[in-house]
Amino acid sequence: MVKVDRARQVRDGEELDGEGLREFLEGALERSVSPLEILQFPAGHSNMTYLLKAGDDEFVLRRPPWGTRPKSGHDMAREYGILKGLSSVVEWAPTPVALCEDEEVLGAPFFVMERVSGVILRGGDGGQGPLSQESWRRLSELCVDTLAAIHGVDRQAAGLSELGRPEGYMTRQVEGWRRRWERTRTEEVPAIEVAFDWLESSMPGDDPAQVALIHNDFKYDNLVLSEDLEQVKAVLDWELATVGDRRMDLGTSLAYWAEPGDEPVLLMMGLSPTAQEGNLTREEVVRRYEEVSGMAVSDPTFYYIYGLVKVAVIGQQIYYRFHHGQTSDKRFAGLIEAVKALGRQVRWSLETERLSRS
Repeated sequence: MVKVDRARQVRDGEELDGEGLREFLEGALERSVSPLEILQFPAGHSNMTYLLKAGDDEFVLRRPPWGTRPKSGHDMAREYGILKGLSSVVEWAPTPVALCEDEEVLGAPFFVMERVSGVILRGGDGGQGPLSQESWRRLSELCVDTLAAIHGVDRQAAGLSELGRPEGYMTRQVEGWRRRWERTRTEEVPAIEVAFDWLESSMPGDDPAQVALIHNDFKYDNLVLSEDLEQVKAVLDWELATVGDRRMDLGTSLAYWAEPGDEPVLLMMGLSPTAQEGNLTREEVVRRYEEVSGMAVSDPTFYYIYGLVKVAVIGQQIYYRFHHGQTSDKRFAGLIEAVKALGRQVRWSLETERLSRS
């Protein structure tokens, strides 16, 4: 039996002002939401996600994490706008219902969207119990097909044609992630430095044919699946979405796509349940993506290494908050070891020019 993703009691120090939130919601929805119950989804390492229960209605609230926030990240109004456009043209985007940019309400901007109930597969097997190799194969194909569907969204119809700056996107991404790494580094990880040098010297030129809407954090645990695991009901977490080079988006997903032969530390961190037998390998992911999207991916190693470095920097940014006492969430204490393991994975891929160890 699979388990529907559950919310729990709010973690200490991450409570919301229930009265202020209730007043805001009643004004935005023009009806009573009393009594209002507030729970928290325990997973996730970036924005905070809460479940709001008001009678028979359920909503999800997204707000930035506590502590220092980069100016370019955790933009609630931007994510709200992306969801508003997407939900008008596709079925798998949750419908946003209210945006609050007044920090006096909850201490930070936030937005509220419909709650889409379903199965979310997280690291290991996601606590879902054993699935057959055939089920994992089908799920991993569905995951890749959904990524291709995102890249195929009609941006003009969704009102997102002005989102992002596709020209020079690749250069800005590599340079931007390097700056973030340098700002939040707490110890040396030489392989990451080497990878940045290699990316800058090996970067392909812009290709207008590769410009698409990209999610930028696409992995299993941002998919809400039907309980029979046959359908994607929703794609979550559009914080980093933009218009850019689709191959960079694929590279990020490849970095999260764990395989049985990967670093034990990465498998223990539970980046993705893709290490379960039956899932596509990273090389098979690329072939499936090319088949479904109709777009060739030349030199996939470049995009994979980019993805590894990006995920390493994301982990480092979160660890930086823990290291400097900006959060007490003990889940973050071991992230530095994951960053080092990602560095070793980078070194292996650079030396072998491969995606998969098997």
